[in-house]
Amino acid sequence: MARIVVAMSGGVDSSVAAALLKEQGHEVIGIMLRLWSEPGVIEDDGVERVVQNKCCSLEAVDDARRVARMLDIPFYLVNVEQEFKNTVVDMFYEEYVAGRTPNPCLTCNRHIRFTVLLNRALALDADYLATGHYVRVDDHPITGKRRLRRGIDPDKDQSYVLHVLNQQQLAHACFPLGSYTKTQVRAMAAERGMSVASKAESQEICFVAQNDYRGFINRYSSTMATAAQEPFALAGGAAAARNAKPLITLPKPGPIYDLHGKMLGRHRGLAFYTIGQRKGLGITSREPLHVLKIDAAQNALIVGPAAELEKTSFTVGKMHYLSGDIPTEPFEARVRVRYKAPEETALVTPLGGKRVHVILARPQRAITPGQAAVFYSDEDDDEVLCGGIIEE
Repeated sequence: MARIVVAMSGGVDSSVAAALLKEQGHEVIGIMLRLWSEPGVIEDDGVERVVQNKCCSLEAVDDARRVARMLDIPFYLVNVEQEFKNTVVDMFYEEYVAGRTPNPCLTCNRHIRFTVLLNRALALDADYLATGHYVRVDDHPITGKRRLRRGIDPDKDQSYVLHVLNQQQLAHACFPLGSYTKTQVRAMAAERGMSVASKAESQEICFVAQNDYRGFINRYSSTMATAAQEPFALAGGAAAARNAKPLITLPKPGPIYDLHGKMLGRHRGLAFYTIGQRKGLGITSREPLHVLKIDAAQNALIVGPAAELEKTSFTVGKMHYLSGDIPTEPFEARVRVRYKAPEETALVTPLGGKRVHVILARPQRAITPGQAAVFYSDEDDDEVLCGGIIEE
């Protein structure tokens, strides 16, 4: 039997994962990460509202502790707020300001769960780190290398957000729920008398209050700009504060153009827009206009009709190959360009420098820079081959 650290969240998935491993006879240790959340906000009524990270709220910590006590396993709460803020939150903000639309779960899985937490698990002499993700890991029958495969529940498969894992991480990864559906997992929790059996799950970004990323951008830019000014103000007064260089880039207003270069209005900052967006542009026209391109070099938005959102080719950078083998010849695969996007057959041509060019068999709508493109084997379409970040 193995020693296994389970990443616990207080939700039904990680709770059932821990229960299954304990029942299989493994030595199970529960660890929950305390992640960064926004500082409290003083509302108009003078009351401070505390913004809790959904992944580690006080309620979630209590639920995880209760499950650990029920299973009679050790439980630890580990503070990784600073690592999470520096690695995940700052990246999320900077990507939006640069005109891209990031997926922070990718960064969290790569750098927080399967680096920071995995290292903690290995320091405890654990053999594996287990999570409640709906994916499967096994050895490739020919190469013997570790491979990541879809979970059998198509509605819950989370292979898209785990394509960032490498062979070393996959060798120590354990996903007990990959062969179950969500319905089965809830039933198993109920059978074991777990209070989290019917607990609702959130699909929102854990550190963004009320799923309002634009409000978060506003608050975060204000907070960070103030923090950048304070040391200079203390050192040299108002003049030094005015001349201080911000620690972060601030959103800047700029022009909105149509496809012919005609200026239609002004945007409030690239961070507040994403590809395909129609509402909130502040311009009028005879037909609905959508954001077609975010031009960071010109600090401009390009808008046009919905039909222009369809694309059949794009470029992907920062490519990561799970096997560690980097192809030099074109290959066919099935690609997903967003977490819940339909998959499409594609021809993938390596360009060098961890970049590829992708040609789709059929057009996809609103292919968005900053999002991940994840590629699945065309022969065995539940195996994740590689993935990267869409450039254009």
